[in-house]
Amino acid sequence: MSHVDDQHLARPLPDLHAPGIRLRPWDPRSDADVATWLRGTTEPEFRRWNTPLRPVTDLVGARESLRSKAVQAVEGTSASYCVTDADTGTTLGHVGVNGIDHVLRLARVGYWVLPEARGRHVATRALALAAHWAFTGLGLHRLELGHALGHDASCRVAERCGFRYEGTLRGAMFEAGRHDAFRDLHLHARLATDPEPEV
Repeated sequence: MSHVDDQHLARPLPDLHAPGIRLRPWDPRSDADVATWLRGTTEPEFRRWNTPLRPVTDLVGARESLRSKAVQAVEGTSASYCVTDADTGTTLGHVGVNGIDHVLRLARVGYWVLPEARGRHVATRALALAAHWAFTGLGLHRLELGHALGHDASCRVAERCGFRYEGTLRGAMFEAGRHDAFRDLHLHARLATDPEPEV
């Protein structure tokens, strides 16, 4: 990992605002952010649908994970946002614009919501806001969204946010909790030229 001082890790990205929510960069220096990141990425529903290459299992790993994401933000290859309640500042979840390719103007998006915030369209609002910023602020042309086959809630979020279903990729992601077995993935995508969805 390249050396980036903590001052530059603090605010590498702009805050984003939409009705009811605020997206702010995760802060690897914040004990509260580190604890929430650990809780979110070890929660059973998250682990059911996601198998990270480097699973986070403790606070040390969570802090290193957030620091890595902050470095990627400074380098312009990823943008990881903490989704918060606009009024209270309470953390609701995460949305990320990942694997940014500035040549092809392409990136992948992903999100998760804490259990207590589910059922309130948090993921839909956060994804719509992050996608709008990726197209207008970063000048990207295409955003891809992949989710495990059977993850119907994620499919609905993608469709509400204008990410069209483009097909099923066979064996394109890890099975839950395994790095030696694979499962199919639904691929959705949205172009900067697609109509802005009404969210």
